[in-house]
Amino acid sequence: MKERVVIVGGGIMGLATAYHLARLGAENVTVLERRFAGYGATFRTGTGIRESFGDETNIWMMRESIKMWKALEEELGHPTEYRQTGYMFLLHTEEEMESFRRNVSLQNSLSVPSRIISPEEAKEIVPPLNIEDVLGAAYNPEDGKANPFLVLQGYKKASLKMGVKIHEYSPVEGIVERGGKRVVKTPRGEFEADILINAAGGWSKLIDRMVAVPSHVEPYKHQAIKTEALERGQINPMVVSFKHGGAYLTQDIADGGVIGGVALAEGPTFDMNPTLEYAIEVSRHFTWLIPALKYVHIVRQWAGFYATTPDKNPVIGEVAPGYYIISGFSGHGFMMSPMATKSLAELIVEGGTSAPLDFYDPHRFERGEFREAAIQMG
Repeated sequence: MKERVVIVGGGIMGLATAYHLARLGAENVTVLERRFAGYGATFRTGTGIRESFGDETNIWMMRESIKMWKALEEELGHPTEYRQTGYMFLLHTEEEMESFRRNVSLQNSLSVPSRIISPEEAKEIVPPLNIEDVLGAAYNPEDGKANPFLVLQGYKKASLKMGVKIHEYSPVEGIVERGGKRVVKTPRGEFEADILINAAGGWSKLIDRMVAVPSHVEPYKHQAIKTEALERGQINPMVVSFKHGGAYLTQDIADGGVIGGVALAEGPTFDMNPTLEYAIEVSRHFTWLIPALKYVHIVRQWAGFYATTPDKNPVIGEVAPGYYIISGFSGHGFMMSPMATKSLAELIVEGGTSAPLDFYDPHRFERGEFREAAIQMG
């Protein structure tokens, strides 16, 4: 494949797409990143990876992604700290119990080994958990987490080895058409593109505007925290509670510090300043779920974007001739990145893919076709 491919965005979507394009034989791939690789959502993610969705397509995509996650460290020749430590959705009402029974039934029909467990079983898995108001939990031991810093570095190094050019601190200042091709303008010069890919995450709508196409991705500020290091193994799965602030929390692999957040979104906005209000909310909800956390210090708080679409499902595919988008994952980009980026690369190089990308068709909103909103926390 001799066409010149320019990818805007050096996060997990941009670099993993570049990697898969190069693997499929693309010879002229360039990635442009406004700051440093991973600056956007990738280095601000909560690390979680799950099959536990409520619709067939997202379950399928994540089932296939997890197969890829298992092999990724060996494939890239770089550590990822991927571990299958599970996800546990705490259920506090009969309505939640019934909803998640349906989800688990669907997941089981697609070979996902999730199950409904009792409060006592949940506490066996997470000993410091408060089960005072818990009726049950949906638990999938195949779900897990990985280190986004290591994963991105793995994709970056592997892409460079295959000839991908990565230009950091190269924000896109404009896109024009010249001689039948798109020309991307940056402070480092102009880049001519036969194929242009928008992998800009929260900034995607700015690139859409430059290409003069409708945009359906908006940046919503979400925040997260990390605590001091704790003894490992106390909170292995990602614990989720919609009743308690849409909270999600787990211990990271590196040092056992608790990482997570609550549902306190702001936007649309390009503001990424953390707030005291958020620190108060996350402390209140975390210490209800895990009372022992009241004695633990928060050592880091940050903000980033959920690149969000109207139905909280991504947009993946061709928007206009030669212009593609892979964005709008609404908090699910890191976990879904293996299969999403591979399938887009296949679509571009081979003209088709086995993945159900029609579900993520960028033009569905213009047709008034909204998907069922994907399960989202935080």
